[in-house]
Amino acid sequence: MTGRPVWIRELTAAERDAWRSRVAADGPLAGTEFAIKDNLDLEGVPTTAACPGLSGEPARSSAVAVRRLLDAGAVPAGKTNMDQFATGLVGTRSPYGACHSVAGPGHVSGGSSSGSAVAVAAGLVPLALGTDTAGSGRVPAAFNGIVGIKPTRGLVSTRGLLPACRSLDCVTTFTRTVAEGRRAFEVLAAPDADDPYSRAAPPRPPVGVAARMRVIGVPAGPLDLDAEHRAAWERAVKHAGRIAAHVVPVDVTAFLEAAALLYQGPWVAERYGAFGHLLDRTGVDPTVRSIVEPGAAVTGAEVFAGRDRLAALARAAAPAWDDIDALLLPVTPGHPTLAAVAADPVGVNARLGTYTNFVNLLDLCAVAVPAGERADGLPFGVQLIAPAFADRPLLDLAARWCAEAADPTAGPTGPDTVSAGEALLAVAGAHLSGLPLNPQLLALGGRLEFRARTAGGYRLYRLPGEGVPRPGLVRTGDGPAEGIALEVWRLSRQAVGALLGTIPAPLGLGTVILDDGRGVTGFLAEAQGVTGATDVTAFRGWRAYVTGAPRRR
Repeated sequence: MTGRPVWIRELTAAERDAWRSRVAADGPLAGTEFAIKDNLDLEGVPTTAACPGLSGEPARSSAVAVRRLLDAGAVPAGKTNMDQFATGLVGTRSPYGACHSVAGPGHVSGGSSSGSAVAVAAGLVPLALGTDTAGSGRVPAAFNGIVGIKPTRGLVSTRGLLPACRSLDCVTTFTRTVAEGRRAFEVLAAPDADDPYSRAAPPRPPVGVAARMRVIGVPAGPLDLDAEHRAAWERAVKHAGRIAAHVVPVDVTAFLEAAALLYQGPWVAERYGAFGHLLDRTGVDPTVRSIVEPGAAVTGAEVFAGRDRLAALARAAAPAWDDIDALLLPVTPGHPTLAAVAADPVGVNARLGTYTNFVNLLDLCAVAVPAGERADGLPFGVQLIAPAFADRPLLDLAARWCAEAADPTAGPTGPDTVSAGEALLAVAGAHLSGLPLNPQLLALGGRLEFRARTAGGYRLYRLPGEGVPRPGLVRTGDGPAEGIALEVWRLSRQAVGALLGTIPAPLGLGTVILDDGRGVTGFLAEAQGVTGATDVTAFRGWRAYVTGAPRRR
C-alpha cells in the first residue's frame, strides 16, 4: 500500500492457506483473518519489533495470544509495522516506513501498533493484535476510527511477546465493531500458568464494579486539547449524556499526574531491562535509543521513589470510582501531522500519552471507541475506562456508545429481568460498596447491579445512635429534583429476608422510586423516626456525607 507500509512480513496466499488447513474449522473465529503486531511471535516468522537486526531468526512457536486465536480457527495474515520496540505513540519510529492515518496522508496513524490498526481500518483484515503499555492499543484506534480493546493487565497472556515494559504490557485487539472485538476478547482472555504476570478474572466482580454501567464520569476541569479536538470532545460529552443515566464531573488530577510518571524512574529502567541489550543491533531508531538508554542509569532509590509516588497517586485516584462506573476521556489531545512529529519527535509523542499513560500504571481497563469526526474530517476517538476486571460490563457500555447490541450471549439483563428467586435491593447508606455494612451484602451473595439516584422528592438524614452511622431515606416530597445517590444490588429473595432481620427501627424495607421511574425494594425510614435526626440531604448521598465531600446547593 503506497505511502502506508502496513506489513513488515505479509503472508502469501499460499502461506495463509497452509495455516487455514491447520486451524480449527469450527472454532468461534473460524476463517477470520488477523494481523499480528511484529512484537508477538508467529511460528516460522521472525519477530523483529521493527528492528531489522532481529529479522534473521524465525520464531519457534507462536505467542500464547496468537495461538489462542489459531485454536479458535483464525488465520494469520502477516506481521505488522510498529514503532520500534513498542516505544512510541506516533507510528513513525520504524525503519520499515511511517504509517499514516487512513483518513489523511499528512497525519500520523498513531502507534506503536500502527500497522495493526491501519490493516483493520483499511479493510485488509477484520481483526488485528496490538499491544498497549502507554496507549498503543488506543491511540491508533482513535486516529483510524476503529475500536481498540485494552484488557485488564494479565487477563491476556503476554508470553511470546517481546516486552516493552513487562509489568505493564497488555495484548490488545483492533476491530471495526465492539462485537467483533468482544468475540476475540473471549477467546484471548485466559490464565496462563507459565506467564508470571498472568491473572485470572475473579469468580465475582470486584467490589464497586456494577453489572450494568449507567454512570459516566467526565473531567471536572478544562483539558489540554487542540481546537478541532475540543469541539469533537464537547459533542462526545453530549453523546455520553444520551447513553448514560448520569454524567458526573470527576477530578482527574491524580490520574493525569500518574500518566506523567511512565517515562520517568522505574519504568524507563524497565524498558531498558526488557530490550536495552538489543540497542546495538542494526537499524535501531535513534529516537527510541535516546529514550531508552537513560534507563541504564536509573538508581534503585529512584525506582522505589517512583513506586511510592505511584502508590500515593493510586490512593488519591481511587475515590473517583465510588460514584461512577466508567471514566470518559479523549484518547489524545490532538492529531499531529507527520511533519510536526518530524520536527519534534519526542515532544509531540509525549503529549499524545497525556490521557492514556496512566491506565496500565493504575491497573485499569479501557476501550477506545470512535466518536465521530473533527471539523477537518479526521476521526476522533474517546476511551471508556474502568477498574480492573470490569472488562465485560465496560464492553457492554462501549457497545451502547457505538449503538450496537449488548453481549448477545449474556441473556437478558437489567431491572426488568429478575428471576423468580431473586430481588433487587436499593441501598443508600452504610451498605454502599466499600462502606462498613457492605460485607453483609457480599456475604449473602449480593452483586452490584447498577448505580442510580432516587427520583426527586427524597430527603436523607443521619439517624441518632451508637455504632455504625446510619442514614434514613424518606420520601418527603420536597427533596431535591436530582435525587439521592444509591446502589441497586441483586440478591436472592432468601438473602433479602435474612437482611430484613438485621434492620433496626426506624428503618425498614419499602418501595424506592428510582431516577428512571422504576420502583424497587429498598431501605427507607419512617417519617416520624427522623424527628431530631440531622438532615444531610445537601450532600446528595450518604457516601459524600461520610467522606466529607462538599455540600451541593
